[in-house]
Amino acid sequence: MQTAPAFGLLLDVDGPIASPVTRSISAPGLLDSLLELLAAGIPVVFNTGRSDEFLREQVVGPVLAAGLPAAARLHAVCEKGAVTFSVTAQGMGPVEVDQAVAVPQPAVERLEALAREHFGDVLFVDAGKRAMVSLEQRLDVDSATYLARQPEYEKAALAVFADLDLGVTWKGVDQADSAGRVDWRIDPTIISTDIESVLLGKDRGAEMALRLLATDGPMPLAWRTVGDSRTDYAMADWLHAQGHVVAHVDVRPADGVPATPYPVLEPRRTVHDEAGAAWLARLVAVVRGEAADDAGFDDSHVGS
Repeated sequence: MQTAPAFGLLLDVDGPIASPVTRSISAPGLLDSLLELLAAGIPVVFNTGRSDEFLREQVVGPVLAAGLPAAARLHAVCEKGAVTFSVTAQGMGPVEVDQAVAVPQPAVERLEALAREHFGDVLFVDAGKRAMVSLEQRLDVDSATYLARQPEYEKAALAVFADLDLGVTWKGVDQADSAGRVDWRIDPTIISTDIESVLLGKDRGAEMALRLLATDGPMPLAWRTVGDSRTDYAMADWLHAQGHVVAHVDVRPADGVPATPYPVLEPRRTVHDEAGAAWLARLVAVVRGEAADDAGFDDSHVGS
């Protein structure tokens, strides 16, 4: 009988794994640590708002090229729970899409046309999305310029939803449809705007992650979730609510660390993927038996 892993990893991608600057795996040692954990039988699920296309090119591709262990348990939940796939040493498996939470096509067409025609100087459309509409900061545009224009696009998007009689929420303010419903959400991040079903989120992603893992082996005894924004705490919130042992690593605590019923660890001097790499290296030391405690939860910080 297969032994239950000591812990499993539920990882946001932008920030902890992929650099928000290069949008790729750039931190030294991160990929090596990830592969060593997979080889040791640690289940890993990417839980991201990114598309399966982005994961294939920027994350799964490098993992496969480096040599994914045959026994690895690796899965991906994309678009905040709307899209899933599994990965083996042979490559990516079939991509599954929940069409019930996909933005209606008339809205997709108008929102993407709005972005291309009026905001193409600062952002681009993520054409790989299957259920969401995502607009991302251009790599040749600095953060301040993008963030100054981002709200302009989002206000214009509100007008599109109103014209199509689709209820939407933005920054805590609801704009209901004629039936009083609010089914959609405009969700800004520091490098993008996601337009999505209100049913999607990192909590739904966590639920989907457990469904994927149930197909290939025993559940881990505990969970470590990693993210770079307040919305990523929903992973740990959901797992804790379901009775799982969990701790969350916040690699960009500048957003503020909320009070939680589970441990939260934050880096001392690094952020984003550098902090993610430091944390994965720490977990490797635990798996090797070089650290005395269970995943290093003997203090309130991670990193160096």
